[in-house]
This record gives sequence, C-alpha cells and structure tokens, in this order.
Amino acid sequence: MNNTLKTILLFIFLTNCSLHDGTKFWTNEKIKQEPQEQETEKKAEEIFAKEEALNLEFNPNLKISLYSKAINKSFLNNYDNNNGRINYNGDLKSISRFKFSKIDNFHQYNPIISFENNNIIFFDNKGSIFKFDQDSNLIWKKNYYSKSEKKQKPVLLFANNTKILVVADNISKYYALDINTGELLWSKDNIAPFNSQIKIYNDKFFVIDLNNILRSYSIKNGDEIWNIKTEDTLIRSQKKLSIVIVNKKIYFNNSLGDVSAVDITSGELLWQSPTQNSLVYDEGFLLQNSDIIADKNTLYFSNNKNQFFSIDISTGILNWQQKINSNLRPTLIDNYIFTVSLEGYLIIIEKKSGNIIRSTDIFKNFKSKKRSKIKPVGFIVGLNNIYLTTDNGRLLVIDITTGVTTSVIKVDNDKISRPFVLDKNLYIIKDSSIIKLN
Repeated sequence: MNNTLKTILLFIFLTNCSLHDGTKFWTNEKIKQEPQEQETEKKAEEIFAKEEALNLEFNPNLKISLYSKAINKSFLNNYDNNNGRINYNGDLKSISRFKFSKIDNFHQYNPIISFENNNIIFFDNKGSIFKFDQDSNLIWKKNYYSKSEKKQKPVLLFANNTKILVVADNISKYYALDINTGELLWSKDNIAPFNSQIKIYNDKFFVIDLNNILRSYSIKNGDEIWNIKTEDTLIRSQKKLSIVIVNKKIYFNNSLGDVSAVDITSGELLWQSPTQNSLVYDEGFLLQNSDIIADKNTLYFSNNKNQFFSIDISTGILNWQQKINSNLRPTLIDNYIFTVSLEGYLIIIEKKSGNIIRSTDIFKNFKSKKRSKIKPVGFIVGLNNIYLTTDNGRLLVIDITTGVTTSVIKVDNDKISRPFVLDKNLYIIKDSSIIKLN
C-alpha cells in the first residue's frame, strides 16, 4: 500500500461531559458519553503531510470477524505479552476511583497494575504498596522505604506468582513481599535503576536496568544468577523495556532498539538483532519501542520511527517490516495483528505477510485543531469492541467488525493509562487514582 500526500478528513467535535472526583476514599459516579456533532469546516489540504506516517484509511468498509476463544485472565502472568481477545464486554455505566498521593512523572513512566487472583496491587508517590480486592476493600498497605528514599519518589515495577510479589524501582532497589500479608521477605540494591517489565519464571525473575543489562535473580533471596549486558547509552529513555518468555528462552529489547534472545537457564546469548542504524543510536532517547509480543514462531513490535517488525523467534532474522508509526503494545488474534498508530488509525495486519488489510480513522471525532496534539496511549481488544485510551483522558469504544468509533467517554482531563481488565471490570490508572469502570 502506497502512502499519499493528500488526506480529506471529516471532523466531529466533543462537548464537555466530565467525571468529577469526590471526597471519599472510593468515589462512585455515573458515566456519560460525549455527544458527537459534525464539524462544518473542512480541513485544508495537507501539502506538507509527513510522508513516512500512515495517515489515510485503507479498506475502511472491510468487516473483520474474530473466532478465537476469549481469554479470562489475560493480565495474569502473561509470558508472551499478547493480551489477545479479552472476555470483556462492559456496559461502562458507572465509575469508581481509588485515590492515592499523586505520582510525579506519571506521564514518563507509565506504571501498570499488578493483579493477583481477584485483587489489585499498586503504589503511591512515596513508595507505599497497597492491595485491595475487587469490592474496593483495602487488604494491606506497606512501605519499606527510608525517609530519604521516600523523598526520591520511587516508581515501582511489579510481578507476582500468587505467593510472592517482586518489586523493582527507579532508584535501584529491588525486594520481595509475601503477597498475602505484605511482609518483607528480602531487600537488595542494584548498581543502576530499573526500567522494564519483570517476568517471574519458576524460581527466578528477570528485569532490565538502565545500563541495558538483563539480570536474572533468585526469587528466594534476590541473589543474582547471571546477567547479559547489551550496548549502553549515555542518554536514558523513560520508555519501559519489554520482556517475553517462550519455550524456556527469554527475549527482550534495549533502549537502542536491539532485540536479544537468551537461554533462560544458563544466560547464554543465542542471538541479537539490531533494528536501528547508527544515527538513531546517537538519538536513542528519542526512540520509543512498543512492548514485544510473541507467538511460538515470531516476535512482533513497533516503534515511533515508523517501523513495525516481524522477527523469526529462532534466528532473529527479519520476516517483514511495515511502515506503521506506533509505540503501543499490539495484539495478536487469529491471523490478525491489531495496532493503533500515533496519528490515530486502527490498523489490522495479516501476521504472515505483513500486509495491511484495513486502516480506519478512529480520531475523526476530534476537532481538527486538537487532533494533532492528541496521542493514543494503549488499547485492549474485547469480545465486540476495542477500548482505547488517549493522553487527553478519553476512552474510545471502537467496533471490531467495522473499525468505527461508536462512543467517546471523558474519563479525565489529563493523561490516563492503557486499559486493564480483571473479571468484568475495566481499570485505568491516572497519576492520583485507579479508576474502575463497570
């Protein structure tokens, strides 16, 4: 499919229907959809549109049908990072908020929720960890930081195996808690801060630090078992690095865009594939990769340099590369890869060939003057709809079959996280609260 310099877009503007915070620990509110009205003015022809970015619809009338069975526990111990088709079809009629002290630099770090059975685990601006159940009852709250460490306002990363909660942070500390009681099991320090997903596999866990070193630790006592050092960079990207585990091998990316495969037992490097040239290396802090997702044969990921990759999982050889500008985690369902570009297009790719089979403009409901400033944050694919969040606090509901945005919900006035689903509830994080939508 060829890019074009000309785009004609019809815009619809949003009216203000906001959800206001209350004063209780948990607040309950009703959800209101934003009315959609047609904008009278037409956007001028874009003579200087960016040639490298996909900015037009393709096969917008093509209907997509999914056949895969829906997944109930998509966010629990997900080794391949592929959330798939989630068993969720919420009415989105009510909302509640769990409030905590505001997390500084929330926009940079994009923290995530940790789920354990039907419970939720998160943290606040001083490093306090709290666990509450699905009915919003607080189970425990713990803090294991000194006064000086609290002043550094640590951002926490989580993983759990339903018995032990592993924590790593951006001030070089890592430790483990009894997940049932919150009691500290052990605590240690690394030579560099951490900024990646954490994966637990049997008696080990894996995390990457800001020196681009993948470290394997014992979950029993935190001792390091092995490490793999990849090329370092002086300028640190805040984008969280990604880890997947397939067939006793661990695959990860670093801040320079290199993808590596390592034997999970010995720590032996199996292969490494660079995806960027030397010019991008010099500007590594500008590169933002999506999370890697995997099936048995292939790794898939994209970046904000207009590159979407399919890489052979056994050899690291490139299968295909597509021009899609996105740092959002993609989703693989049946033979389709779902992604959303930073320009606001829902794109569906055929996974073997890499061909784009449909591209639909899901941002056409935003005013033309505001559209260029709005970026997608993340999405999930439910039973019938795709749920996408944006950095201006909106939740878009998109019909899977048609790719049409059916409703826009104003959740907040600022950046919110990608959606998470547990049972029949959808959760979204903002810098000072966890938002639950039914």
